[in-house]
Amino acid sequence: MIPGILFAAASSGCGKTTITCGALRAWQRKGLKIKAWKCGPDYIDPMFHKQVLGIPGGNLDSFFLSKEALKAQYQQKNAGFDLAVMEGVMGYYDGLGGISTQASTYEVAQAADVPVILILDGKGASLSLAAMLRGFLLYQKDSHIVGVILNRTSPMIGARLKPVLEAEGVKYLGCVPVSKEIQFDSRHLGLVMPEEVPQIQKQLDEIADLLEESVDLDGILELARSYAEKVENNADAGLAKCQTSQVAMKTRAAGSFTESRNPLRIAVARDEAFCFYYQENMEILESLGVELIPFSPIHDQELPAKVSGVILGGGYPENYAKALSENTSMLASIRQAWENKMPFLAECGGFLYLHRELEGSDGIFYPLAGVIPDKAWKTNRLGRFGYITLTPDHPDVCLTGEIKGHEFHYWESGDCGTCWTAKKPLSDRSWSCIHSEQGQIAGFPHLYYPSAPEFAEQWLEMCRKWSRTVS
Repeated sequence: MIPGILFAAASSGCGKTTITCGALRAWQRKGLKIKAWKCGPDYIDPMFHKQVLGIPGGNLDSFFLSKEALKAQYQQKNAGFDLAVMEGVMGYYDGLGGISTQASTYEVAQAADVPVILILDGKGASLSLAAMLRGFLLYQKDSHIVGVILNRTSPMIGARLKPVLEAEGVKYLGCVPVSKEIQFDSRHLGLVMPEEVPQIQKQLDEIADLLEESVDLDGILELARSYAEKVENNADAGLAKCQTSQVAMKTRAAGSFTESRNPLRIAVARDEAFCFYYQENMEILESLGVELIPFSPIHDQELPAKVSGVILGGGYPENYAKALSENTSMLASIRQAWENKMPFLAECGGFLYLHRELEGSDGIFYPLAGVIPDKAWKTNRLGRFGYITLTPDHPDVCLTGEIKGHEFHYWESGDCGTCWTAKKPLSDRSWSCIHSEQGQIAGFPHLYYPSAPEFAEQWLEMCRKWSRTVS
């Protein structure tokens, strides 16, 4: 078991991403090989982690996966690394419906069994921070919190508060002073994209420099290592059984798809407009014998050759609606593939791209692919936000049970589809959504394939069948 650490906070906006990225860069400069994780369904923070480390990270989400499956995923994917670093989501105990710890950062810490560093925003506060810390420690007996960092706090205040905070039984690990230069900008879906941050590598180094001066990074490593030793000494045999089961499942599934000498080629939209993908989704597809072929709906003239399916992920097509609309040859290629019944998986931004018209961020409606014969427009409010469980309303060739997903969008469609039902957890609320016919699946929900691996298998089988019919 490799050492791990989780950076959590009292709420969103406390500096989790900044401090996590700074610590990642500082430890990377020391020669550590690090695996980064994001708690929850967020896409953007893992992109920042990748900017730091140069390798994809991952998501750990206890709504998408059972605690046992989450722990197995965490352990398996950490193999070969020196350290696992996790960034929390929202406030530490914030979970389903805003009234439960289910699917919270706390539940992920429990499932992965890792120590937690709590980040408290110290701007405009002093001794009250000790009260906040005590509340977080006492709210759950097994809080996993072993240390605290004060963000936007002067070194003088931090030094005065250190004995008070450590009297609560945790290690004071330093404070990060206010600095506008190290803040990342935000937009309606969270932080701006890493590629939009000017001189991001220089900024990441500056954040790392600041943390090396103000935070006890070696102390955090020691906490992670000592905790890992304790957990390893008390490890249960159930994990190995769970890991073996998952590996066997993937091996069985991959075997059924790799019989062909030629790997299945699937086109995946990747550019400025389409960039929201769960790494675990891509890895499941690859484990099933798929070759993922990236393409750009903005810059390329047509779909890649000899592909048997298309994946259009989420992102910000509204910000690039004019450029997407002007690439008429790509739009024609997409329409032709759809009319030829090629399987598609289009989520959120990818779903918007398939509409007849899309309202761009500039308020202008632009003609797009047109296979969804309706408009999509901006609403100025967050629609159907949060976790969902999806089930087909009628027999579906790709989904025979249920799959977990997430919605988060400010745009709306005149035709969201009616083939599946989305249900909110801890609620009676549900609604119809998703267009789904013979492997052509399009809608707002982001799907997490590991929550129902058979979905990926069945969709790929549709891709293979389509390929045989046109060859």
